[in-house]
Amino acid sequence: MQKIATFIITLLFTSILHAQQTQAPIQKEKWHWNDPNKQDTSAGYTQAVKSGNVLYISGTVALSVNEEGVKRVYTALERTLKQYGLNFSHVVKENLYTTDIEAMKQYNYVRKQFYKGDYPAATWVQIARLYMHEARLEVELIAHFPEK
Repeated sequence: MQKIATFIITLLFTSILHAQQTQAPIQKEKWHWNDPNKQDTSAGYTQAVKSGNVLYISGTVALSVNEEGVKRVYTALERTLKQYGLNFSHVVKENLYTTDIEAMKQYNYVRKQFYKGDYPAATWVQIARLYMHEARLEVELIAHFPEK
């Protein structure tokens, strides 16, 4: 009985391994601030990745949570969206991380101007610090391309 179970497990494992090896790699179109490598190899990320009809935009940071800092973040995100012919109306999800949620609430009106009343699903989280020690705000987006 144990030999049969071992044989079945081995067969399943081999089938799974074969299926993983024969799958085509995911197509990814990358963009990273006009960098010819299209990614930051020192930190190990890219600013945006298009896969299928979805655009994933990495966190974009500001050093302060004030009117200027919030505007700077959303202007940079807008630039990334434009690289793919999109705008904030295509954004379906926003994740916002800040070291000062109360300040972000105060300057939310700046953020809202970019969405023009068409807001995405959003999650805002206050955290102790970000990857860049001096950063105080980081926003990442997921946008969808219109169906053709």
